[in-house]
Amino acid sequence: MTATPREVVEQALRAGCAMNIEALLALMAPDGHIEWPYHPTGAPARLNGRDEIRAYVASAAKAPIRWDDFVGLVMHETADPEVVIVEYEANGTVTTTGATYRQRIIAVFRVRNGQIVSYRDYLNPLALAEAQAHTTERG
Repeated sequence: MTATPREVVEQALRAGCAMNIEALLALMAPDGHIEWPYHPTGAPARLNGRDEIRAYVASAAKAPIRWDDFVGLVMHETADPEVVIVEYEANGTVTTTGATYRQRIIAVFRVRNGQIVSYRDYLNPLALAEAQAHTTERG
């Protein structure tokens, strides 16, 4: 039986927090995409397909940033059965300095036939930028 869109999104969030690239890619449709409408400077606004997603997540995994946990998770199922909206906060650490930050996120997922075809991540890029700037000022 195919997982529900909500179940797929829950699995994707767990994979993302753990930086488990292959688990996340297994949930993505081959031509699925991830978008960051408010992307941090230097980061792409959109990734298309598993190959682009794999390459970006692999490079991002080398950054001195760790997701520690996701808290306050609220999932909204919509009138469109393919769409799930998620609100949460991601706690993270700048691993080179130990500085911590909390990033507020709203994500909109479209899941079709058990695979994510669209993932729009509305994150606040300022939280991480401020944590990195703070540690630069101290260092």
